[in-house]
Amino acid sequence: MHNIKNNHDIYLIISNNIKKYRLASNMTQKELAVKSGYSYAYIRRMEGPKCTKNFSIQTLQNISNALNIDIKYLFDNNNI
Repeated sequence: MHNIKNNHDIYLIISNNIKKYRLASNMTQKELAVKSGYSYAYIRRMEGPKCTKNFSIQTLQNISNALNIDIKYLFDNNNI
């Protein structure tokens, strides 16, 4: 497991995992937006590598529910 050095690191890990699991589900950003109840622009910003990230645990729970995964997988930094 990699060390997380700062808040930016954890947001980057989560962002990468959202994209990874979305693609594994053959889902577009727009489809994830509809399924999770967030806007397409918000999902795009969450996944964007250069975007400022600030999202709540509830948001992550909603996203993980839409992706049909346990929320813990969004924090996994072993395979990104």
